[in-house]
Amino acid sequence: MTRMEPMNRYDVDWHGYWPASPTPFTADGELDESGLRELMELYVANGVHGILVNGSTGEWFSQSPDERRRVAETAVEAVAGRTTVVVGVSAYTAAESGALAKHAEAVGADGVLATVPPYAHPSGAEALEFYRRVSSASALPFMVYNWPRGVAVDLARVPGLMPQLAALEQVAAIKDSTGDWIAMLDTLEATVEQVRVFGSFIHHRGLAVLLGLGGDGAIDGGGIGAPYGVPFFDAVAAGDRELATFWLEKYRAISGRLINPDYSGVFASPVPQLKAAMRLLEQPGGQVREPLLPLADPRALDDIAQILRDGGLLVPDEAGQVVL
Repeated sequence: MTRMEPMNRYDVDWHGYWPASPTPFTADGELDESGLRELMELYVANGVHGILVNGSTGEWFSQSPDERRRVAETAVEAVAGRTTVVVGVSAYTAAESGALAKHAEAVGADGVLATVPPYAHPSGAEALEFYRRVSSASALPFMVYNWPRGVAVDLARVPGLMPQLAALEQVAAIKDSTGDWIAMLDTLEATVEQVRVFGSFIHHRGLAVLLGLGGDGAIDGGGIGAPYGVPFFDAVAAGDRELATFWLEKYRAISGRLINPDYSGVFASPVPQLKAAMRLLEQPGGQVREPLLPLADPRALDDIAQILRDGGLLVPDEAGQVVL
């Protein structure tokens, strides 16, 4: 499908706090569709502004194409239009990504997202051509995902590339997880008038940027910080710096102790660490799937539980038992 004019930031209302949803698996490694539906309900109940499924946190790399389609179908059906659902379609070729994008459109997703192919180390020209092909595979709004930790290529550091990506016909947003905050600001400054920009904003410097230069939201692995991230972005939208500061400090008390600046986990790989925290919170994150291994170190689990308690998410009752 072609458009008379290129898509831009005003064609979508993508903003605020989004969880990058994990994909729940059972103890024997099967896709847990019931758990995924329960997780979508939790996110909607938390008032999130959007949900990403089948991204890096969703362990797309360990799923079959059929499972990825089932995840997309299940999530879209469960959310039922109550918030935005964007489907990750990262893959090793544009043809694979494009087929997943077509499926996401067919099942009613609101948009699609992809990194460049892992392992390939594409040049700037190759990345631009990849995104040209994948973003035009469906009529859905497209989000470019810069994820150097996962693909070993930092699109934000390729001179002039981000504005070219933002100018592609279907591109409406960029998720910039560069780990280099100054490079992210360069992306923001160069593209914010064209597309929605999601990045690392839930901290004092990020708040100053949001209220000045601009920026649209954050996509947070797993969303355990939703009770604080959602009202943070609501306060930003209202221009209430004092209230936004209150919520960001609560958020940082958790996220800043679990995730390093390069988006690695403090206690384990990010997804096993996330799912361990979700189990402590009795949230339906499910198990990880190979090649990832569950976090089982008792000391690490105790440390995570203490962080969740310090952050006010995990509260002991009068008998000393942990309750939500």
